[in-house]
Amino acid sequence: MAFTVIIPARFESSRLPGKPLMEIHGKPMIEWTWRQAKKSGAERIIIATESLEVQHVCEAFGAEVCLTDDRHQSGTERIAEVIDVAGIKGDEIIVNVQGDEPMLPPELIHQVADGLMAHPEISMATLCEPIEDVETVFDPNAVKVSRDVANRAINFSRAPLPWSRDSFSADARELPKEWAYKRHIGLYAYRAGFVKQYVSWPECPLEQVEKLEQLRVLWHGEKILVLDALCDAGVGVDTEADLIKVRRLLESPTSENNGGEF
Repeated sequence: MAFTVIIPARFESSRLPGKPLMEIHGKPMIEWTWRQAKKSGAERIIIATESLEVQHVCEAFGAEVCLTDDRHQSGTERIAEVIDVAGIKGDEIIVNVQGDEPMLPPELIHQVADGLMAHPEISMATLCEPIEDVETVFDPNAVKVSRDVANRAINFSRAPLPWSRDSFSADARELPKEWAYKRHIGLYAYRAGFVKQYVSWPECPLEQVEKLEQLRVLWHGEKILVLDALCDAGVGVDTEADLIKVRRLLESPTSENNGGEF
C-alpha cells in the first residue's frame, strides 16, 4: 500500500514559538517526528513549513521539505499547497502527521492509511483511544468523538459528549457504565483530491464554535472513519510542560512507544 506522509511544521506556533526546532536530547523535535514517520512504510515523507530556518535544519538531516506560504491558517491548508507543488495525484492517500508528535508510533500512521485504503467510500480516516477517567471527559483539551455502528464519526466535541444524564449530576460525576468514551487522536488520512475540496469550503458554524477543523467535513455530509488505535499514541507537544514530559520519556532507547530508537 502506497501513501505519502506530509508533516506540517509551523515555526510561529502561537502557544510555543519555534516549536519544531526545540531540542530533545540533541535533536530538534521535527527530526524525531520525521524519523518516526520513516518507520511507517510511507513511500514519501514531506515536511511542510513556512520557515527558512526549519527548512535548512530539516534538509540538513536528510528530509524532503516544501517551503509553503506563511499565510496559511491551518496545517490542512499547508498540505493542500504541498499537494499542488509536489504534483500529487488526486487518488493518492495522504497522512497528516503533526510536527509536534515526536513519539507517534509508526504503526498508527500505517493503520490510518490502511483504514482509508480499505474504505473507498470514505473521505477521511482518523483514530481514537479509550478515556478511562471522568476528568478527561470534562477536559476541553481532550476532544471526544462519538461513532455509529460502522465506526463512522457522528460528532466531535470538546464538551462531555454524549452527556450522561444519570452519571453527571450536580453533586457527583462518574463514568457511565452504558457508554465507552473515546478521545480523538489528531492523525488523519485522506485522498489528495479530498484535501483540495476541503480547503475550498469556508469554515462552518460548528467549527467556529468548537475550533475543530474536522467538523467541517461532517457539516458537508462527508464521512469520517474513526478506528480504535492499535496502541497508545504517546505524548504530543502543545506546551512547555508537554516538552518537559517528552524529554523525560525519551531519555532512553527503551522509552514508551520505542520513540527513543533511532
